[in-house]
Order: sequence, then C-alpha cells, then structure tokens
Amino acid sequence: MTDTIAIIAPGEMGSAVGARLADKGARVITSLAGRSPASVQRAERARFTAVEGDDALVAQADLVMSILPPGDAVKLAQRLAPALARATKKPTYVDCNAVSPQTAREIGTVLIGTGAAYVDAGIIGPPPQPSGTRTILYVAGEAASAVERLDCPALRVRVIDGPVGAASALKMSYAGITKGFTAIGAMMMLGAVRAGCGEALHREMSESIPTLLAWLTRQVPRMYPKAYRWVAEMEEIAAFLDDDAAGPSCYEAMARFYERLAHEAAQDQPPADGELAQLTRFCDLIAEAQRKTA
Repeated sequence: MTDTIAIIAPGEMGSAVGARLADKGARVITSLAGRSPASVQRAERARFTAVEGDDALVAQADLVMSILPPGDAVKLAQRLAPALARATKKPTYVDCNAVSPQTAREIGTVLIGTGAAYVDAGIIGPPPQPSGTRTILYVAGEAASAVERLDCPALRVRVIDGPVGAASALKMSYAGITKGFTAIGAMMMLGAVRAGCGEALHREMSESIPTLLAWLTRQVPRMYPKAYRWVAEMEEIAAFLDDDAAGPSCYEAMARFYERLAHEAAQDQPPADGELAQLTRFCDLIAEAQRKTA
C-alpha cells in the first residue's frame, strides 16, 4: 500500500488505526499542533509523520480520516474545508466519528464546496491491535469504495449499500445498545449499593443471568476513563432517535450520567461517597465473590 493517509487525531483509536495502516505500508501523517504530550507519544509510537499546517496536511494526503470525540467532528470539517478547497489534488475525506446520520449529513454539507469526495464511516470494536480481528470500519456513500483498500486482518472494511448517514446510523444503533446497557447496568448497580442490597443483586445475577453479569463486570470498569467521550456520543444517539417519543430523553439522561462519572474521574481525588466509588465497591464485591469460587 502506497497511500498517504492523514489521521486526525492520534488519540487511542486514531493512533491504533494509523499504526495498522502503517503496518500495511501506508505513510501516515498527522498534525500535532496543540496536542498533549500523550498524543505526541502515541503518534511517535505509531510511526506517524508530523506535518505543520492544514494546507500541507491536505496536499500530501490521499485520504483524510477524522477520528475524534464526536462533539468535534463538524468543527474539524469546518476547519479543513478551506484547505480542501485550495488543494490541487483532492483527498477523500472519511469521517469515522460516532455521530448521528443528521450530523454526518451536516459534515457532507460543509464539504460540498471543497471538491473533495466524502465518505460516512463508523468504527465498531476496540482500537485495532496487530493480532486483532474484531475492529470493523463500516463505510457508506458514493465514494465508499475508495476506502476498501484499507482492509486488513486487524481493520476490516465493510461497505454498506446506502447513502451518507447509513454507516453512522449503524454506529448509533450498535453504540446505543452496548453503551446504553453499560449505563443501565451501572445505574442499577448504584441503586443496589445505595439501598444496601448490592450483595443480594450480585448473587441473583450470578445465578439467573451470569452472562450479563460477566459482561457488565468487564464493561463498567472499562467505561470510567472513556466516560468523557461517551457524553457527546449519547447526545448524538438522542439526535438519531429524534422521531421517537422516549428515545431522545432516555439517551440525554445517559449523557448526563456519563458526564457526572467523567467529572469524578477527572478529579485527582474522586469523592469517597461519589458514584465512581460506589460502582467500584460493587465491582470489587463481584471480584471477591469470583475469587472465593475459583
């Protein structure tokens, strides 16, 4: 593979995607302006080449992949649109963010006057690792076939036969189930701990729904450092369900729940009586029970 691929930005997912494409032979470039030391280190480990300025980034790229917190997706398209319009060689712009179909179409509107092709995309699965096989990049829109050449064992590319918005709709549906269940499970864990029946809830779940208990035991602790990213994602899911009477209010509430957890997680010393501490106590209860039965 000889493509030059611009990835914005080298967060946990972006750096892993870029590393797998570099393994495939691509030259991966990025902008590190204003990025944290941790992002710079991730970019270096993933073998990214830093490029200064949006015009240089766009001019060198065959594909521009936007991989950001969903609240920043439109802003990035607006930022890069002037550089895309000025570029002699037009890259394909691939928005890979967890946004609603409405937001995906808004990004397409931003890019219309640039002359760059636009692909709606959604990533399902963890940051791809060298031996991984469960990260899938779904793509849709008239230019979706341009992304098929990125396919590799660690990052499968699947084209959805549909317009811009179809890949985002799939991402919203999947994340609404998985991250929605995580929120519901965490809320009920908190309710049980506060009511003094945490141990009884754990015992009942271990006997009647052990598979769900095992899933929540993995997913809830993993959620803590990601909660800040899931706030805007829940808001996007609420927008996706805007024609449903109950859906938007349900996911807006989940957004506020994740917002509270993210606020606590960002503190140097989270409150001992806070929601994170109570969730941790429930998960510790599960871990202790598992040790006793091992």
